[in-house]
Amino acid sequence: MKSLPCCPRCHSDLLAPSLWSTSWRCESHGDVAPLHAVAPVTGEAVRTGVERSRVPVWLLWPLPPGWLVTGIAWAGDERAPAVASAVALSGPALVGGPADLVLVAEEPGVGVASGLAGRELVDPDPSTMAGPPATRVATGGRPAPLWSVPTAEPRSGPMAGPSGTVSDAAVSDAAVYAGEASGCWLWALAWPSETGLELYDGAELVDLRDPGHPLDLPFGAASPRLPH
Repeated sequence: MKSLPCCPRCHSDLLAPSLWSTSWRCESHGDVAPLHAVAPVTGEAVRTGVERSRVPVWLLWPLPPGWLVTGIAWAGDERAPAVASAVALSGPALVGGPADLVLVAEEPGVGVASGLAGRELVDPDPSTMAGPPATRVATGGRPAPLWSVPTAEPRSGPMAGPSGTVSDAAVSDAAVYAGEASGCWLWALAWPSETGLELYDGAELVDLRDPGHPLDLPFGAASPRLPH
């Protein structure tokens, strides 16, 4: 079931377009690209997200042993192509216990990844990318460096929104990485922070929009990292 559109930055309810405005509007952040999430995720939901997106829909592939696709979300008015995508994965961490990973592709200024990470800044701070990258992944066979993004920038208050949205408690203890790929931001958010080890140098990300990739993926229970 698809969730009601919410703010990509704070997950609060939105004012729908009306006779006076053609945009979705958040009381805190103004005009935004509405975030839609699907739970539980299905092959049909993945195909819908892929068909709607003008940004990559990244998937770690092949999946690590025991990992499943547990969520998909996109941001944008349904009358136009999506300007952001998010794919959630869940499985056993290398250090033991359960782990979650969310891969986000988004155009500048959208704020999906920052909303999931509990950050106020929408895009990565350029100073973050001044030093050497924390890791590198391959996107469509091309190297994509990723820098570690500080997470010690809490929100001024808890995330607002309806029941089922992501809470501040849920975004704590995350490892956040950011870089650029295919002309837009590439984010990787991992819980717990040690799960960042899953993003070992050379990990391959595939864009599910590319023709020929099978969409009959292994699905699991809905990820707690996306708003439902």
